[in-house]
Amino acid sequence: MQIFVTGASGFVGGAATRALIAHGHKVVAMSRSERSDAAIMGMGAKPVRCDLESLEAAHMKGCKAVVHCAAFVEAWGPRDAWFKSNVLGTQRVLDAARAAGVRRFIHIGTEAAIVHGQDIRNADETYPLSPNSPFPYCATKAEAELRVRAANEPGGMETIVLRPRFIWGPGDTTLLPAIEAMAKSGQWMWIGGGKAMTSTTYIDNLVHAIELALTKGRGGEAYFILDDGNISMKDIITGMAASRGLTLPDKSIPAWIADIGGMVCEGIWRLFSLKGVPPLTAHAAMVMSRDCTLNGAKARAELGYKPVVTVAEGLKALKKANTKA
Repeated sequence: MQIFVTGASGFVGGAATRALIAHGHKVVAMSRSERSDAAIMGMGAKPVRCDLESLEAAHMKGCKAVVHCAAFVEAWGPRDAWFKSNVLGTQRVLDAARAAGVRRFIHIGTEAAIVHGQDIRNADETYPLSPNSPFPYCATKAEAELRVRAANEPGGMETIVLRPRFIWGPGDTTLLPAIEAMAKSGQWMWIGGGKAMTSTTYIDNLVHAIELALTKGRGGEAYFILDDGNISMKDIITGMAASRGLTLPDKSIPAWIADIGGMVCEGIWRLFSLKGVPPLTAHAAMVMSRDCTLNGAKARAELGYKPVVTVAEGLKALKKANTKA
C-alpha cells in the first residue's frame, strides 16, 4: 500500500514511517525543509515539499491511506498556533485526502481531547470530548477529532482516531529531553509528590496500532491505545530519567500551588511579551497532578490490539538506546 504520512520527521511519524516501510509499504511524507527531506529519505520514504497550509490532493496521488501525525504540541506559543495547526491543518489534510481518493484516514489523536482539568479514572471512548477546554492543546485536539470523525464516509474515505496517552520510548524529542534539562539545571520538582496515576503508550505499541488501523477498526470511531496497566507519574518519569543516568530529587509542591503558579507565569509572559517558554504552564501543572487512567478494551475488541512491549521492557529498551547514544 502507498501511504501518505504527515509529521514523518517527528517522534511518532518517524517511528510509523520506519515500521511501515519495514513491512513492505511505500511511504510518501510531507516535508517542510531540506533537513526534513534528508531525514525522510534516510528512512526510505519519499519526501514531498509542502506543509499543513499548502498541502493539496496532488501531493497524495496514488496513496490509499493517510497517517496524520503532525500537530502543534508545544507547551507554549502564539495564541492561535494550536488552532492553526491542529484544527485548520487537520481539516486541510482531510480535504486533500478526500479529493485524492484516499480510502483510510488514520488520525493520531490524544486523550487530551477529553481533558478540561479534571481527574480522569478508567475512562473509555464514551467519555465526552472537551472542545471548550481552557487548555488550547486539549481544545484544539478535541475539535480536530470531531472533524475527523465527521469526515467518515461509509463506502468512501473511512476515518479512524487513535488516542495514545503519554507517548514515550526511544526517539522521544520532547518529554525526556525536557526532564533531563530541568534535572541538570536544578529546576526539577514533582507536583503533588508525583502521585497522580496515569496510563501510558510506548512508541512501539502505538506504531503497532497504526498498522492494525490500516485495515481494522470501524470508520468514524476513536480508540485508546495503551500500555498494560497504570503507573504513577513518579514511577514512569523516574524510570525514564534513570535511562539517562539521572536521579531526580524528591522535592515537591502541592498541586494547587502549581496550578496558580502556572497561570501566573503564563499571565506574565503574555503581558510582557517575554521570549522563551515560561518555567511552568497551567497545562503542564494540570497534566502532572491529575489522575488520567483509561480503558483500552475497545481497541482490543475492534482492532485486535494488544501491547507488543511491556512497560518494563520499554524501560530496558530506552536505557539501551540512551547508552548507545
